[in-house]
Amino acid sequence: MRNLFYPVLASFLILASPSFGQTWEVYDFSGNRQISASYHDIDLLGEAVSVGKNANGLFLLSPDLRPVVDLQGHEVFQYLKPWILVKGPKGIGAFHEYGQLALPLEYEEISTFTNRLLARKGKEYWVFEKSTGKIKWLGTAEEARLTRNGQVLLKNQGLYFLPLSQNPEKSYDLLLENQSNYLLAKEASGYGLINQEGDYVLDPVLDQLEYTRGDNYFGFDENQYLLVRGFEESAQVRYNSYHKITKEGDLLLEYIHGKLRRVLEEDGILLDAVGMESVKLIGPDAFNIKFRENKLGLLGKKGWLVAPNSDAEWIGMGTEGLFPALKNGKYGYLDGTGKWVIAPSFLEVGIFSEKVSTYRNAASWGTINTEGKVVAEAKWEKIKNFSGGVAIAESAGKQYLIFPNGELAYPEGLEKILRLKEGFYLVENNSKTGLLNSLGKPILSITFDQILVENKDFFVVSKEGLSGVMRANGDVFLPLQYAAVAIDWNEQKVLVKSLDQMVENPEPSPVQAPQVKRKKGA
Repeated sequence: MRNLFYPVLASFLILASPSFGQTWEVYDFSGNRQISASYHDIDLLGEAVSVGKNANGLFLLSPDLRPVVDLQGHEVFQYLKPWILVKGPKGIGAFHEYGQLALPLEYEEISTFTNRLLARKGKEYWVFEKSTGKIKWLGTAEEARLTRNGQVLLKNQGLYFLPLSQNPEKSYDLLLENQSNYLLAKEASGYGLINQEGDYVLDPVLDQLEYTRGDNYFGFDENQYLLVRGFEESAQVRYNSYHKITKEGDLLLEYIHGKLRRVLEEDGILLDAVGMESVKLIGPDAFNIKFRENKLGLLGKKGWLVAPNSDAEWIGMGTEGLFPALKNGKYGYLDGTGKWVIAPSFLEVGIFSEKVSTYRNAASWGTINTEGKVVAEAKWEKIKNFSGGVAIAESAGKQYLIFPNGELAYPEGLEKILRLKEGFYLVENNSKTGLLNSLGKPILSITFDQILVENKDFFVVSKEGLSGVMRANGDVFLPLQYAAVAIDWNEQKVLVKSLDQMVENPEPSPVQAPQVKRKKGA
């Protein structure tokens, strides 16, 4: 069974190449034909980046589809903005999207950063710097890689090096990348932090150092615990304590004289309270905190989401001011004060969306309102959150669109229903695809092989090997008679590949309207 496909950025076409060029036509968004050109393939890689392939080779194209840069290979291997990696007979090379050749097509592997490339051939490594336009040989290594902030790490004989730093020969016992802007470094003297330039912002003197989140770290030095934050010039200790601090996953807790006293965030105290008995992390920045006398609360990043007045055993993240909670094996809902708004009487519940939530007391799910009253009987295997008054429900291997009262928004079950960010539903049945509006009403019948929703009023459709473009009102923008269709949003134009004309001339020719100019700096 085919998978539903929804494009996030530009359309990207990879098509079989005939022996001659094939005619491509360009239309503006008013439906006027502008130019025609002959290429086997045209790939829209991103904003202002088009690549065409014909009998003469692979080329970076101008806005009017003329070949302006010979890419010297036979296929685009990968596009990682702003770099175009191209494969040729001898290997992979790299071009900047503006046309500059950065690395010749002779490498086995290339990693990219905004202004830097790292290339490998065997065990030898090279780096290209966009600022200088030069390639530098780094030598041989067991391993080399680009970090998320563009640093190059080399590993040789179990030691680590920073070959682009001011001291490229200096070795480290460990250089550990994480989600921060700093490398965690270890030497014989201890742990420290290194910035993007390869300089220490925290000298390697700590006994222990561990990444937490953002640019923050948890450390230990001699007899004190530290919360450290990295900065470009010098790291700062944001919190220190001689009392014991434990780190359990993402949970940082401080104990004073053996008793739990503080919940910590990355750079300080989140909660300081007497009488805490236990803390449980239930989600990002959400904590169940149990106090004496079995009082439970839900703590968030900015304070109490549910005040610690409840006799619940567990409190989950909620919506619309209501929080699912558990007591004696049953679920209900608390408000922010810790009061039971809906008594714990359900085997399981969901979260509210548009004042409707889901519940079950057996295997099946139904819906309830904010007073806990049943709105729809429990007969579904699963119900997703409501949006625009409609939810996706599942039963017996089929998916349905339902209203809060359980009535069907679309009259039958379907194999797949996918809610799109534009508010549409992309649906599939019997290996055919269609499109419904936000209330489940058909826009495009379930007869197409593929539908690509480009925006709220532009749909690229295909059926039986032919492609075209349709509008939200059902009008045909371009008929189903093309081998391929691609939308260039930057130039506000539609490219279509004809079926019926094969030509050897690779040059584009004007047809009707004046050429559209690309925006500077795009």
